[in-house]
Amino acid sequence: MSNIKTVKLGSQGLVVPAIGLGCMGMTTGFGGNIYGDADEKEAIATIQRSLELGGSFLDTADVYGPHLNEILVAKAIAGNREKYTIATKFGYEIDDNGQMTGAINGKKAYVKKAVERSLKNLNTDYIDLYYLHRLDTNTPIEETVEAMAELVKEGKVKYIGLSEAHAIHPLTAVQTEFSLFERQVEELGTLATLNELGIGLVAYSPLSRGFISGEIKSLDDMAENDFRRYLPRFQGEQFQKNIDLLNEIEKIAIEKEITSAQLALAWVIAKGHLSIPGTKRVKYVEQNIASTNVGLTAEDLNRLEEIIPLSLNTGDRYDAESMKGVNL
Repeated sequence: MSNIKTVKLGSQGLVVPAIGLGCMGMTTGFGGNIYGDADEKEAIATIQRSLELGGSFLDTADVYGPHLNEILVAKAIAGNREKYTIATKFGYEIDDNGQMTGAINGKKAYVKKAVERSLKNLNTDYIDLYYLHRLDTNTPIEETVEAMAELVKEGKVKYIGLSEAHAIHPLTAVQTEFSLFERQVEELGTLATLNELGIGLVAYSPLSRGFISGEIKSLDDMAENDFRRYLPRFQGEQFQKNIDLLNEIEKIAIEKEITSAQLALAWVIAKGHLSIPGTKRVKYVEQNIASTNVGLTAEDLNRLEEIIPLSLNTGDRYDAESMKGVNL
């Protein structure tokens, strides 16, 4: 296994590679197909190649599929479970028939039910990092976190965290979208609070849903069923403004003889956070992990952040209705 830069995630003792692997797009169903079709054989090869390069942190969720993503991860890690750090999430309610109900459920009984289901799907007896995917506004957060803490005591979960929601509790990690194009977690002061409380940040979509790769120059570059077509960041005048910003980022990447994606990932790493770029292809996981070897100076960071300062609007990450479930 290759040496890879690591980050200390939170203050509870979890140390992970600086780059993880987001697995959501590797299966069909909810959370899948949003970036086009997936191939199971290639996805499994991607997970295994990531481990060979030192990328042992995998991010999944029970709702991806539902269940299909966790089951795929189980296939990929079979025989090597102890070499991986597995993070999964719960909260979107799934009934006994494997169907989403449309509700968010953080009740204690559901937490217990969800973890047993994920343990079975993942074919493991413990989960390294267990997240609440979204806040259940009808259940006190204390009830949910207490139930999660009991899972730690039972040995079924090692560390707990929250995803997306910005309520702060004694946790190992909070997962939210964070990239050069999405820095609301800094703007709202959430990041400062996390640092103060010793809670790690796990950055999903660190490439702004693939936008920073530079491969998307127009809506025509995305499949008809690609959900990014419906995101404000990819629409109208805002899309062209973001292309102009990306062109400035690419100039710095060219100077450093790396890709704009590697530059953007190196920026997240330099800020001290764990990034979990999603991919389902071996070549991209290789490129992503190579970004851990990119060194950026304070001047480099300033140049990038001057291109896209905190106050600059790059478009919301979701449509108006979906944004209601964020930043609770």
